[in-house]
Amino acid sequence: MSDNRKYYYLKLKESYFDEDAIVLLESMQDGMLYSNILLKLYLKSLKNGGKLQLDENIPYTAQMIATITRQQVGTVERALQIFMKLGLVEPLQNGALYMSNIELLIGQSSTEGERKRRARRALQEQKALPEAVADKRPPYRADICPPEIEIEKEIDIELEIKREGEIKSGQTARTPLGRYENVFLSEKELAELQTELPGKWEYYIDRLSGYIASTGKKYKNHAATIRRWAADDKAKGKPKKGIPDYSCKEGESL
Repeated sequence: MSDNRKYYYLKLKESYFDEDAIVLLESMQDGMLYSNILLKLYLKSLKNGGKLQLDENIPYTAQMIATITRQQVGTVERALQIFMKLGLVEPLQNGALYMSNIELLIGQSSTEGERKRRARRALQEQKALPEAVADKRPPYRADICPPEIEIEKEIDIELEIKREGEIKSGQTARTPLGRYENVFLSEKELAELQTELPGKWEYYIDRLSGYIASTGKKYKNHAATIRRWAADDKAKGKPKKGIPDYSCKEGESL
């Protein structure tokens, strides 16, 4: 049975304890206690987006914070005053406290999602290594990979999976063309247009490129749009681009 619960965690930078506010905090009398309380409050506020609340209607009081951090009430009250002066905590209108910069520290995941990511990543790394090297590699540890790197790797894996799916389904990558590089055609589509519209295919690609850039309009299939435009022009008998012929035969006048 899969576990779909969300798990929240702090993403502390390597330089977290070197930041001015933390250095000043820990240099104070009882500063290490304050630093410990601060980290506990960050953790307690994660699931509420940085707000220190027991639920939507009940904000944490100093007494409640003292209980959950296992510190004296007086120590907590002094810590909160210092946090506010350093800009680490802000009071809200409903009486709750908000942990500043919490959005830079929040990460979230689920055991099911982590399991799937580990499996995809392990498969991807296995495919990228020589067989002899891959067999000697230790099992993948998701817990030693920073969240930022996990996100980047997951995006790369998803893109690779998408590309593999396109290849299996017979689709090919499309190249950006036109003056504004916003007309996308596969090699096959471009070759077909060059055959069907000799001497005109570049004109229609640039025409579509300019139209998309100026209007922001989107088309599901650019090759089909070009064919439709060419067919409409042909039906209207649109004259070819060039210099008009103003010459006249003998006995005629302009």
